[in-house]
Amino acid sequence: MPPRVATRCIDDIKTTASSHGRVFVIEIMGHKVGWIPLYAGVAGGADVVLIPEIPYEMDNVIKAIDRRDENGGRFAIIVVAEGAISKEEAAMPKKDYKKLVAARVKPSVAYDIAEEIAVRTNREVRVAVPGHTQRGGQPDAQDRIFATQCGVEAGKACLNGTFGIMIAQRNGKMCHVPLEEVAGKLKYVDPEGELVKEARLLGMSFGDE
Repeated sequence: MPPRVATRCIDDIKTTASSHGRVFVIEIMGHKVGWIPLYAGVAGGADVVLIPEIPYEMDNVIKAIDRRDENGGRFAIIVVAEGAISKEEAAMPKKDYKKLVAARVKPSVAYDIAEEIAVRTNREVRVAVPGHTQRGGQPDAQDRIFATQCGVEAGKACLNGTFGIMIAQRNGKMCHVPLEEVAGKLKYVDPEGELVKEARLLGMSFGDE
């Protein structure tokens, strides 16, 4: 499900971006994985989405903004994950990259990207950071149903003496997943996954080409 708060943030900012003809860089949660910015970016119709799994080049980000401008777009929405990384940075040894991040003067990579866009395009650029509001909000009906299903399945598992599992949903059906299969592991966005491919077909840029 698309993250509602992050998506709503993109929707709300579009009004100001359109009326003022500005480029907005919206920083979305995603330090190591980019699921939230990917889903929010697609749902909100962003022009560029930068996520940790797909290192970007600023030349490609600028091209995407110029292309939108040439097609009559008065504004552009750039969604940036907290952990977005350039191709140059991705090629660095981890120690060197950590030093680079530690030496960063600005609050986050979104501000660095915004500044470079402003310099290279001579456009007004603003940064928006919804921050921890993305973790809040009222659950919708589907959220509540899923939570109820998880609770029921967990209760049934306990009654049956089944422990050491995670309750999950696969293909619309509730299931049990052994904890050893998921504990301490991250589920990364597949750069060749269906949603990424579909987003590219819609004209969305990931800054890599």
